Amino acid sequence: MSRIPNPPTRSTPSSPTKPSARTTLRATAGSTTPTLRTRTISTVNSRVRPPASPVPPLRKKASTKSLNSPSKATSRRSPVEEPPPVPKAPALSIKEQIALRRAEALKAKTSQPSSSTALASDGLDDEIPEAPTQQDLDLGRWSVKETIERARSSGVLNIASRALPCLPSALFEIHLGITPEPLKLVTVEPSITTGESSNPRRKATSQNAPSWFEAQDLGVLKAWSNEIVEIQPEIHMFGSLKTIDLHNNKLASIPDTFADLTALVFLDLSHNQLNSLPTNIWALPNVTTLNLSHNALTALPFSSPFTLSNSKPVSRTRDPRGDWFGQEVTRATQPLPRLTILDVSHNPLTASSIDHSHNDQEDGLWLPNGLTKLDLSSNPLGNSASLLRALSRLRSLREIKAELAEIGNESFPVNLLSANSSPPPFAELRVLDLGETRVTKPVVEAALRADVINKTLDWDITDEAPSTGVLRVMVGKKIIKEAWEIEAERRAAMRLNKGRNTNLESSFGDSPFGSLPMKAPVAKAHQPAKQEAAKEAWEVEAEQGLFTEGAKRRARAQAAAAAQNSSSAGASTSQTRAPVPQKEIWEIEAEQGLLTAGGRRRARAAAMAANLSASTERAPPVQSASPSPTTDITPSVSTSSALCNPLCYNSATQTLTLPPSNPPTSAKNAFGHARSFSLAPSKSVSSALGDSSSSDLSLAIPTPTLPLVAIASQSFAAKLSCLVLNNRRMDPCFNLLAEESIVLPLLEELSFENCNLGDTVSVSRSQEANAPRTNESLIPLLTRLFPSLRMLDLSYNHLTSKALGGDVLSDLILTRTDIDPPRKGLRHLRLRGNKLVDIDGFISVSGLFKGHKDSRDVESWKLEELDVRDNEIGRLPPELGLLPLDVLLVDGNVFRVPARRVWEREGTKGLLGWLRGRIE
Repeated sequence: MSRIPNPPTRSTPSSPTKPSARTTLRATAGSTTPTLRTRTISTVNSRVRPPASPVPPLRKKASTKSLNSPSKATSRRSPVEEPPPVPKAPALSIKEQIALRRAEALKAKTSQPSSSTALASDGLDDEIPEAPTQQDLDLGRWSVKETIERARSSGVLNIASRALPCLPSALFEIHLGITPEPLKLVTVEPSITTGESSNPRRKATSQNAPSWFEAQDLGVLKAWSNEIVEIQPEIHMFGSLKTIDLHNNKLASIPDTFADLTALVFLDLSHNQLNSLPTNIWALPNVTTLNLSHNALTALPFSSPFTLSNSKPVSRTRDPRGDWFGQEVTRATQPLPRLTILDVSHNPLTASSIDHSHNDQEDGLWLPNGLTKLDLSSNPLGNSASLLRALSRLRSLREIKAELAEIGNESFPVNLLSANSSPPPFAELRVLDLGETRVTKPVVEAALRADVINKTLDWDITDEAPSTGVLRVMVGKKIIKEAWEIEAERRAAMRLNKGRNTNLESSFGDSPFGSLPMKAPVAKAHQPAKQEAAKEAWEVEAEQGLFTEGAKRRARAQAAAAAQNSSSAGASTSQTRAPVPQKEIWEIEAEQGLLTAGGRRRARAAAMAANLSASTERAPPVQSASPSPTTDITPSVSTSSALCNPLCYNSATQTLTLPPSNPPTSAKNAFGHARSFSLAPSKSVSSALGDSSSSDLSLAIPTPTLPLVAIASQSFAAKLSCLVLNNRRMDPCFNLLAEESIVLPLLEELSFENCNLGDTVSVSRSQEANAPRTNESLIPLLTRLFPSLRMLDLSYNHLTSKALGGDVLSDLILTRTDIDPPRKGLRHLRLRGNKLVDIDGFISVSGLFKGHKDSRDVESWKLEELDVRDNEIGRLPPELGLLPLDVLLVDGNVFRVPARRVWEREGTKGLLGWLRGRIE
């Protein structure tokens, strides 16, 4: 940076020396002449702001010219005359400006007194650092007030970890325009504007509040990890709240008006000090998740809103401001009808304090009917037999946790459950956690017998979910094992048992009497009688057949059942009849010689040969002493048994899932040579009777993608609701009946994902292998065959835009009541990963909504989801914005307009609004 030189000065003998542009003359110490200052001309660009602290000017010596003898010309000039103008300095670059600011800051820092001087003059008290204020600890967050104002645009308010003693009154004033009544426990509310003045940008944005017509109702309220001790009764005026998270606070109670939030779906009040809840909170109609753990609740009165005389489930809580504000709301007529997850762990709850039945009747329950997961851990439950009987009648219950609860063997009597109930008790239960309680394994095994609950008990704890028909029970200390550890222990036990049996056979193999020796020694008279040798534990177990874990469990179950029957009937033990023990899978396989892969292959080959001979010769099968491998090991030797197999058909959800049938890969790539290959799939699945291959099912199920002829002949065809045909690519053909008719009248979900289907499909209307085939349009054919369809998944196929014409889509999507059978209307249409280049077929469908202000006026429209991702769509028609869709997925296409941020930031609503704006 160039420096501008001082202009030349002139001086006279009678006048003092003229100072330069940057010089300040001061009077000497003994002089009384006032100090003469001249205006300094700045050499810094005007755009550079001056430093925060003033920099003291530098004193300079008078130039040599000012010491010369003054001339006459300068004697007439006034001593305060302005110097000649200095030319303007050139503009500084950014780097020069930064360097200048740094130099000024360094100079200001060095001009301050040193720390040692400060300590000597001011003392140590001045050097103690001050505690940081709330403004210093802002951590870049918006202030509470700004957060509340921004929630008007998003409908989501998160004021967690703010050390608030209550919900701010500004929340009600800004969102509702009311001032709540003062609270008893909170006399003074803290300031909620901390940090506004420190950030002018945030303060400016807070003034741009949304208009009244753009504001959204508050739907999510998160105020966890605060110090809230009381909630305003006016909370019920936020009628759109669906999520409330108030965990980790200091609430001892909540107002009665809290139960008027009938739109609540998720409620978390855990880690508080609640000892009771409002009566009508058990009549909330839409709550699905309720967390009340780590509180002081002593009872769960599910029946209180429906049995108390002063309770009116369909009325609104009385408003303290008067009856004029009262409104009626719709409550549930049964306790929490949509509740699925209930967590009441770490409370002083007993089993008798939980309402679970109508006067202990078998046909009435106060428990939520849709409950799937119940957590009762760390509660003093006590005798819970009655509660367990009530829980066994919940058809959707899948998990019960009672870890570290005070529960003992008295809660699991032998007659706990009834085997004659329909449906069977604990129909969907998968996990029963009794870890670290006083309950023992034999008692649970006797109470939950296989002939009562129709499930196999599994005592091994893993991270994997138990399979269908298995109930995992956790008793004692929990030791989580990996799957390979369980398999290794099972195989080691099998090898040990096999070795012990071999040793016994070698010891007594020469004896014709089996386990007795040929000749017993006779004791002589003069010799003392030999004492009988004590048998070891393994010898006793070998004599009783208790080598295996399954045999031990059966023996314990027989003993418990015999003792119970003898005590109840008063009969002798010999007259009691024990239940027939069920053998385990590996025991059945061992009896039939199917422990090896070769044995399983021979069994499958024998079963297929038996079926072939039976179908050709019509001869009865040969009876054998051992169980037939056709019925016990290969359950899928026929099409009917394969489709009814639990691996394919789920009776609880009425779902039929056929195994994939991919075409065979190249033999050279698969085996290294081209001599042979198999059409059976190589992927192994877990069978219901052991580790058999999935070819057992695939060989029996026909290869066409949709074998409707085989499905229609099953007993469950009339009530089937879901059909999954994913990855069936071996033969992309539909095998239909000879006369087209409705064979699956209640089918609502149909999935053809990755089935190699095009615009047309090959159709065969005969069961013969070489029957002639015709080509028909795919979507119109599905529309005719399945009138009750609600979800159609055609993802990852080869459909083109020609298959999605306006008439075709109208017939597929819209409801039709003028035909027989009527069509219910499609709700979900998934076309991901096809070959669509446009979706102009929806333009004609969108004409239904022209002239209608409300989409509900079009009663025939039911579609909620449209998935066209990963296609080649080059343009989105603006008419698509007229469709009232909840979900519209368009990612992975080639169009450029609208920009990606439109649907990534604003979602389906923003994308449809943008398209609708292009029309208007």
